[in-house]
Amino acid sequence: MALILDPNSPAPENGAAAGDLIKESNTETFVADVIEASMEVPVIVDFWAPWCGPCKTLGPALEKLVRNAGGLVKLVKVNVDENRELAMQMNVQSIPAVFGFRDGRPVDGFAGAVPESQLKSFLDRLTGGAKAPIDQALEAAKQALDGGDPATASQYYGAVLGQDPANAPAIAGLLRCFLASGDIDQAQQAIAQLPDEMKTNAEVAAAISAIELSQQGGVLTDLEPLHDRLQADADDHQARFELAVAMYGEGKAEEAIEELVEIVRRDREWNEGAARNQLVKIFDALGPADPRTAKGRRKLSSVLFS
Repeated sequence: MALILDPNSPAPENGAAAGDLIKESNTETFVADVIEASMEVPVIVDFWAPWCGPCKTLGPALEKLVRNAGGLVKLVKVNVDENRELAMQMNVQSIPAVFGFRDGRPVDGFAGAVPESQLKSFLDRLTGGAKAPIDQALEAAKQALDGGDPATASQYYGAVLGQDPANAPAIAGLLRCFLASGDIDQAQQAIAQLPDEMKTNAEVAAAISAIELSQQGGVLTDLEPLHDRLQADADDHQARFELAVAMYGEGKAEEAIEELVEIVRRDREWNEGAARNQLVKIFDALGPADPRTAKGRRKLSSVLFS
């Protein structure tokens, strides 16, 4: 429990963390920096060079993960131009070359720049799957939000963002906290400040969709007139669309999906595909793991490809 980022404490300064967790090494200090140090905590060794293009991508990504790991692992960087003999001893044939040391010996490694997902898998293997403080804080935040406590959740998400301002799960979680608290204005301000590339992240996009949908629903309080219109004319797509929007606003996502799929079944191109677009927003807002999303996508596919 002590490892979880305390939402009431200031986030650690990255510069200080880097001084303890990330360092340059050479042939003379390699034994102390890596072999001996890895007896206490796993050590990642990054062989790089200033002229290496992929190194300029991999290096910062490794540093970010190590900082976020909060002491579970250390990073040692070795310039191959200045330490050719050491690179030969480690059989480094191309760079970047990365080794994971534990208990005084190399236990894992890879060559070349790899995606962040693979870096995280590498880190998990090296640390035995131990949870970093940021991951623990994200789990605590999700539990609080799912438990109906957005205030506590937002504190945890804020603590994560204090250490990692570009953490997409924390950004998405904070947006959902604003939504759960009814603070739509603050949510929209936060969205406006996000870089475009962050808005395309799956989790962030889903949170944005949820906020947009919340603005559509909840306007109508009496749905009976809409039901009457559909009773009189089952092809009144505007009435069915408004009914679906209102249903979603009342928390009846599955019923809303049913009505929108019905519009697509009757006229998939109605209002420039408005029903399909609304379904996509709902699926994004619910998330791919929600059973209502999977069920709704199956029904939509059945209609589109029948």
